[in-house]
Parts: sequence; structure tokens; C-alpha cells
Amino acid sequence: MKNLIGHLDADCFYASAERVRFPHLKRIPIGILGNQGACVIAKSYEMKARGVTTAMPVWEAVSHCPEGVYVKRDFQWYEVLSRKMLELLRRYSPTVEYYSIDEFFFEADCLEQSFGCPLPEAVATLQKEFLEQVGVPVSIGVSTSRILAKLGSDSAKPYGWHVLTEPELIAKLLREQPVGELTGIGFRSALKLEALGIKTCAELAAADRKTIRDLLTVKGEAIWYELQGESVIPIQANRPPHKCVARGGSLGGCVTDPEVLNGWLIRNLERLTEALFAYGYQCGCLCLELQLKDRTGWSRQLLLHGHTDAFEVLSLAARKLLQQMDPAGTPVSYMHLVAKDLRTAGQRQLALFEQPSGCANRLKHQVNQAIGRFALRSGATLTLPELYSDQAHDHEICDIYGKTCF
Repeated sequence: MKNLIGHLDADCFYASAERVRFPHLKRIPIGILGNQGACVIAKSYEMKARGVTTAMPVWEAVSHCPEGVYVKRDFQWYEVLSRKMLELLRRYSPTVEYYSIDEFFFEADCLEQSFGCPLPEAVATLQKEFLEQVGVPVSIGVSTSRILAKLGSDSAKPYGWHVLTEPELIAKLLREQPVGELTGIGFRSALKLEALGIKTCAELAAADRKTIRDLLTVKGEAIWYELQGESVIPIQANRPPHKCVARGGSLGGCVTDPEVLNGWLIRNLERLTEALFAYGYQCGCLCLELQLKDRTGWSRQLLLHGHTDAFEVLSLAARKLLQQMDPAGTPVSYMHLVAKDLRTAGQRQLALFEQPSGCANRLKHQVNQAIGRFALRSGATLTLPELYSDQAHDHEICDIYGKTCF
């Protein structure tokens, strides 16, 4: 059978990564904590079995699992293992999609030839290769479409594999899986399908295609085709162009101090301009999005005079947006800066006497590449000393470039 697609997914990747460098943690419940160490962002199967859930406050997690080990996340280390997994998979497949830090889609037709054995044995051998060479347990699914391949790997966890090429096996799996397990079917889409009596993947596959398209647009229709075993969502070996680039997140509590809020604004802008530089983009619109203490949202955007990646230009725009928040002093818990209307650098023709923008930003980037990220930074971020006293803040998951998920 040709045109097979594989999906490889690491099991409890963050916890597994900690066990690679700290082998004594094997079989011990592990909880991975976020930046401020306040909540669990990932956990091992052992900790999950004790009732600890994602986003649970650490003090509550400790009450559920007092014998557990709680570690602050380290995305720089996780990227090292992620890149190692990507490199290993590329040895056996000509086309690999770096979907997320711990997930990969790949052409699976060549596995039999690569390992010199039937497909099921080849998949099992590939799984052992990852455990031996990277130290991370993975689950693998192989089928004729990426949706089916992912269902296969998800249903095989932990440390299992499914080869779904026989119609009977596929039909059985689709009957067992709720539609909410499908990538691309969120909570609202699942409710729309449930209103039509569609609760399982099998019921979605059996539904009228045009009805699904009308309900869930062309994305839902693509999922319908994929459930039939028809591959209509291709493997993307190269990340497609961004529609926007964003940086931000939690402020570690509710911030009211204008200087601290400005510090977070500039910190996020430093990360945003770094990303624009890395991807080769300039933006024509900057948006500021805030989540307030009462969980309401606030956002404003500003059209720029031309496209730029210059920190000195974007910082003026960002501050102008923040000044529009009314009333001033409102507690803010989350902040995101979003660069929109992207163009690749050099795509816009300069005016006759216009100088290329972003010279200071490029020099800053070169210095930080040479001596350490954030070694050279804006003085406005001096109001955030905790960010520079803890290396965990230096590397976020969005700083891992090349993934197709975001």
C-alpha cells in the first residue's frame, strides 16, 4: 500500500524529557510547573493517576500527590530533545512535518524498506529506536490520512502503535472515538455536531459531506474526507507563512503598577521583534491584547506608517496602545502583542531618501546571539528583575522556530 502517513507523538514529553537528564525520576510522579511555579502545565502518567490535572495550582497538586517531584519547565532542554527527534525521524522518512515540539507527521511508505521487515514490525522498530537513541517513549500511528494516523497514535498511548490500513480496524477505531478527539474539532464544533446526533468519529464519517461543509466550512469537509481514508491535508515539510506573529502570556499575577506594566510591554516587544527578525518579517499593524482581573478582554490596534521590524518604531506604537487603556490602573493578568499585516523584509520598496529600519534591532540581535539572549535589553524591563534572575524565563515554547502548529 502506498501513500501512507505516519504520526509520531512523544508520551508525556516534558516529564519524559526530565527523566532523560535525571534518570532517577523514572517511575516517580513528575509535575512540570509554569514560569512562576504556580501551576502544573504537564505531568507524568503516574501523577495523572493521582488526580492531578493540567493548570492545577501546585499547592493543590501537592495535596493530591505529596510524593511527587515538581520541576519548573525548561523549554531550552525540551527543544534539544525535540530537534534530536526530528533529526532521527528524517533518517527514515523523506518528508517530515515538524508539527509541534513533540509531534511529527511523516511519509511512512519507506519504513518497510528502511527496516527490511513488514510494516507493523518496522513501526515497532522505529518506536524502539526513539527510546534507545533519544530516551523518550513515543506512540505511533500509520494510516492513509493524517487524521487517521493521529487517531491511531492517540489511541495507542502510552508507548503503543497502530497500523490502520484494514477497513475493519479503521471502522472499529472510529466507533470508539468521540468527535472531540479530532484535531480541528473544538468544543463549539462538537456541540454543533452533537445537535445533529453526531457524537463519534464513525457518525461524522457517515454523515452527508455537504451537510458537514455547511456546518463546519471547508475545514470540516477536509476532516470528513480524511476519515474516509482520503489524504487531503498534505504533510508540510516547510512551515507555511504566518498570518500574524504574537508574543506574550501571563504576567504572573495582577499588575497595576504602570512601570511594571510598561516593563512587561517592552519585554514582550523585545521577544516579538526578535521573532520578526528570525522569520524575516516586517509588520504594518501592531495589536495589544490584555486580559483583565475580571477575565474580560481589552484590545486595541494601530496601523503603522509603513512596514517595519524596528524596535524603536514599534516601542512607540506599543506604548501609545497601552496609554489608551481606560481606566488606567486596571489590574492586568495577561498581555499579548500581535504583529499583523506581515510582509517579508525587502518586499517593500523604500522611498528615495528612506533608510532601512531596524539597524539598532539587528545590532542588538547580533550581540545577544554572541553573548546570550537578553544580555542586551531595554532599560524599561529593569522593573522585572525576576525575569533575569531565573533562566526559565529565557526560552518559551514559541521561541522554537519551524513548527507548523503556530
